[in-house]
Amino acid sequence: MKTNDILYKIHKALNLSREEMLKAYELAGYEMDAEHLDSLLKRRQDKGFELCSYEELGVFLDGLVILKRGPSPKKQNSDEVVELTNNLILKKLRIALELKEPETEIIFGLGDVELSKQELKSLFRKEGHKNFKECSDELLMAFLDGLDEFYFVGEIEE
Repeated sequence: MKTNDILYKIHKALNLSREEMLKAYELAGYEMDAEHLDSLLKRRQDKGFELCSYEELGVFLDGLVILKRGPSPKKQNSDEVVELTNNLILKKLRIALELKEPETEIIFGLGDVELSKQELKSLFRKEGHKNFKECSDELLMAFLDGLDEFYFVGEIEE
């Protein structure tokens, strides 16, 4: 999984400004300066490119949830380290964007992936559940490509 590619695709798909991205980091309690964010959004071959850590991606996703939905009244800050997996990235995006099952199906379809309802649900199950399905890098990238298309189509219709 290439963290920079994921961060970049989310940035593009959701048409997030630099200020919105910085705000997401701020809401998650992470100090991110604008120059460093710019270097994370550069392509690998560009001068000034820096590798995005799993922590930086995970914190951004947490901040994105707060930015889009507001702080959770139930969630207490935990210092517990959670491994950032493709499944968790999918979950955080689904929560932040308040995607229901039909929208999630459409987004995967726009990314040229057809999943049954069972396959879709299995991606959001807890690891260790008998019906849990690991989200591959290809599946996550297809979702992000579909997300870009989903929000692009929405801009046209407005």
